[in-house]
Amino acid sequence: MYYVYILASKKYGTLYIGVTHDLIKRVYEHKHDLIEGFTKTYQVHRLVYYEHTEDIHSAIQYEKRLKKWNRQWKIALIERSNPEWQDLYLELTGAMDSRLRGNDTL
Repeated sequence: MYYVYILASKKYGTLYIGVTHDLIKRVYEHKHDLIEGFTKTYQVHRLVYYEHTEDIHSAIQYEKRLKKWNRQWKIALIERSNPEWQDLYLELTGAMDSRLRGNDTL
């Protein structure tokens, strides 16, 4: 599984778009500033959007397309599924914790 994701510094803040095969691990790395660069410099740690696919080439192409979108289109994409800009990482890790305890709620 591959993920295209958007991180934000805050609601309507600085945005970062990335692609990964391990979304929980990658967002954890961003949140804890384990990755040098843009997200660490600008404190972009809130997972506000993600999509998944089984094809890495599709994921990379989608990431590249999103990066070319204007800011308003990116904001509209986020707000369609996450109007309050909640940190979706909390949902992911909560669901994963539940799954590991044997409560298959995903």
